[in-house]
Amino acid sequence: MTSSIGLEQIIAQKVRTLSKEQQQLVLDFVEFLQLKSPAVEFKHHDGTPMSALEAAGDLVGCVDSGPGDLSTNKEYLKRSLAE
Repeated sequence: MTSSIGLEQIIAQKVRTLSKEQQQLVLDFVEFLQLKSPAVEFKHHDGTPMSALEAAGDLVGCVDSGPGDLSTNKEYLKRSLAE
């Protein structure tokens, strides 16, 4: 298996052998792939990464019904959804 850095170098070497038009096609394809699967990152106003808890902070505790903590009620976890 090729390492990540090795793969990047192989791709760069092969792209250099292409014409400018072909290089543009490669660039267009890479940008298409990036748009197809965008990475979602939540960040603070200062640009530092945000944890999942911080990102969903306004949702924590928003449900009034149900058990308070499923991990303390193992029998509740075993019940079927129809109940």
